[in-house]
Amino acid sequence: MNLESIPRRELPSLLSRMPKAELHIHIEGSLEPELIFEMAQRNGIKLDYASIEELRAAYAFTDLQSFLDIYYAGAGVLKTEEDFFDMAWSYLNRAKADNVLHAEIFFDPQTHTSRGVSFATVIGGLDRAVRRGREELGVSASLILCFLRHLSEEEAFATLEEALPYRDRFIGVGLDSGERGNPPEKFARVFARCRELGLHLVAHAGEEGPADYIRDALDILKAERIDHGVRCLEAPDLAARLARERVPLTVCPLSNVKLAVFHELCDHNLGRLLKAGIAATVNSDDPAYFGGYLNDNYAATFAALPELGAREAYHLARNSFEACFVSEETKKGWVTALDEFFAGACGDRG
Repeated sequence: MNLESIPRRELPSLLSRMPKAELHIHIEGSLEPELIFEMAQRNGIKLDYASIEELRAAYAFTDLQSFLDIYYAGAGVLKTEEDFFDMAWSYLNRAKADNVLHAEIFFDPQTHTSRGVSFATVIGGLDRAVRRGREELGVSASLILCFLRHLSEEEAFATLEEALPYRDRFIGVGLDSGERGNPPEKFARVFARCRELGLHLVAHAGEEGPADYIRDALDILKAERIDHGVRCLEAPDLAARLARERVPLTVCPLSNVKLAVFHELCDHNLGRLLKAGIAATVNSDDPAYFGGYLNDNYAATFAALPELGAREAYHLARNSFEACFVSEETKKGWVTALDEFFAGACGDRG
């Protein structure tokens, strides 16, 4: 395929239409203000904002913690299994529109069980949406349970025990929430237990935390993927290791700018990550709060970084499929579909 033959003016269409996977999406972060108000009304919850517009105006974050404060407040409207279904179903329809073939979806049960919502309610609604999405939309999806790192290891163990009766409904565990003061080793024992249970392991690291957190997530937690990881280039030996071992990074460009990891999107290091041979992917993180879903992240990032072209688009999409927690046969089928798409895009040019 002569990918260089595809001009930049055709990139927006190419990025939108190409098949892709999303591996870093917090389902609570897909809760749009309109749905927050709808759920608040049906559940009899009074919000601190008088209108959808006023709530949107509050999305002026200065760092991760300022985002988390409003994120947890928004999640407070989720009460019933139907609420969790509606939230996930809305995201899956958006994923379908963005030509997402597969999504691995984070959920934060501790955000809800701490409010008296049962784990069964949370997983019941999410799992039903995942199953329906597969049947009706043709979108494959899996759930990954995330521990909140600002809480204790003891609380993580309690959440894991609560989740085990539903082990068949999620494929792995992750680690999210604020990095500062919460290093990976805080959760070494609970991740070791999850590994014994055969669960896939991922962890947020190297977003606002240092590059060493990435190294510790790999060596102590035995993480198979690193969520964010953009600070790896601050440690050249670590970057070389990530490239050599093909450790996927689930990068979220719009989120990185919204939370001041990078000042502007034109400052983002996605192009440098790819040039270093790192298996970076593009994802949306918390799209309702950060200004865009998956295709929005692709479009904005490629517009801001002139070094990104059709070849980089292909590798980002291919990386996303190869980093999925699915069978090799399934990955091969998706990569074949991607190859056929790009061959057609090149062929259309004669």
